[in-house]
Amino acid sequence: MPDPTVPPTPPVPLDALLARADLGLRRIAGPDDPGIAVHWAHTSEMADPYPYLLGGELLLTAGVHIPQGAGAGYFDAYVSRIVAAGGAALGFGVAPVHDTVPAALVEACEMHGLPLLEVPPRTTFSKVARAVWQLMAQARLAELRRVTEAQQGLATAAARPDPVPSVLGQLARRLGGRAVLYGPEGTELAGAGPDPGAEVREALADLADVVRPGAGRPASASDTVAGTRLVAHALGHGRGFVLAVAAPQREAGDHTITSVAAVLLSLLTGEQQSGTGAARSSALVRLLLGTPPEEVAPLLGAERWRVVHARPDGPAPDPVAASALGAALGSALVDPFGEAVRVLVPGGREVEALPGWTLGVSAAVAAHEWPDADTQAARALARARATRTPLVRHGSRPALTDLVPPHDADAHARALLAPLADGPALTETLRTWLSLHGSWDRTAVALSVHRNTVRQRIARCAALLEADLDDPDVRMELWFALRRT
Repeated sequence: MPDPTVPPTPPVPLDALLARADLGLRRIAGPDDPGIAVHWAHTSEMADPYPYLLGGELLLTAGVHIPQGAGAGYFDAYVSRIVAAGGAALGFGVAPVHDTVPAALVEACEMHGLPLLEVPPRTTFSKVARAVWQLMAQARLAELRRVTEAQQGLATAAARPDPVPSVLGQLARRLGGRAVLYGPEGTELAGAGPDPGAEVREALADLADVVRPGAGRPASASDTVAGTRLVAHALGHGRGFVLAVAAPQREAGDHTITSVAAVLLSLLTGEQQSGTGAARSSALVRLLLGTPPEEVAPLLGAERWRVVHARPDGPAPDPVAASALGAALGSALVDPFGEAVRVLVPGGREVEALPGWTLGVSAAVAAHEWPDADTQAARALARARATRTPLVRHGSRPALTDLVPPHDADAHARALLAPLADGPALTETLRTWLSLHGSWDRTAVALSVHRNTVRQRIARCAALLEADLDDPDVRMELWFALRRT
């Protein structure tokens, strides 16, 4: 059985053989159709080669089998048998048996629509066969490269903030057609690629119904409507999602590319049901019932954790995009909130930048420090957005604050920032402004407000604190205090 992950060897266009100057082949009868393809070359001098042909061959003969004085009836029977066997073309070698191609053979090939090629004396049949294999090897290499690039493109698309539309868009572009994801109720949830027209669109929806989960239903189905190739795949988990594709032509590797897309979409639309999922559910229930986080954490499988805050470059993430982000970070503990997503990642897993996302990453902490890590990640994300950096990590290097007893540091911070206690927006603006070295524009971006609003708030902070915020000593002391709140 062929490997389903490797595209089959593509056939060779007959025109590609005719274009080889070293062969000198010449078409002298039959249709001039660029769509005619050769799957292999076969040499036979039998009067009836039918039993030995599989279809798609370029049959090569020197006419040794032609009896003396053969008439039109002989050639008609000979050509009709080749056509019945599915032969792609007939190559007739001139010399040493015949000086020219018999006229009756030319007429028979023209009548039956079989391409007839004249093979010149200097071209051996083995040379023609070798050329076929060379062209097939080149085509196979090109097709493998196309499939590999498509797989990489689909995998990258699955990690984007909008994974389902991105995967469908990649698939439609790679196949040059239309890709659609249908929901369990048969509605079109997402699609990409040009509209194939009402007739094909309706046929594609009907084909999706054929593979929808049910007794005796197939996992995939195909059809051809109005010259367009249709394929539908039932996605995994049996939840009723279907991937359907309509493409004007079908290349050898298209099945492999579509299968990869189907696997990715199965993961994106599916629900993980496993022991790990049961442990997460148990942990959630215990937290809701008041169990301390440090007692719940062992159920999740790690001692230390990082909190990641992520914001997509485009629209607010939907649950599928959030799930895809979690998969890319290696965690199913995902919380979409507002325009961002929070992910709880095991501390031993390194977090790297992801295309289409801006990330803020906390230090690795124990379970009882999760709230602090959440704050760290939020501030890191704000800094990443302000500096237009794909990923910012919270610094864990020991600082001067470690030299002051926590109780004294907290008391000093509360006293220093008491004038701002009734204005949380002022406190957060001051914190962000100091973290960005007094940049009005970056602070405005981080807080999603106008730069004039930032200026007004900072001026109000200076007035309430009765402090000169241009003084680096004042800034340092305020930053020390803000770090304690």
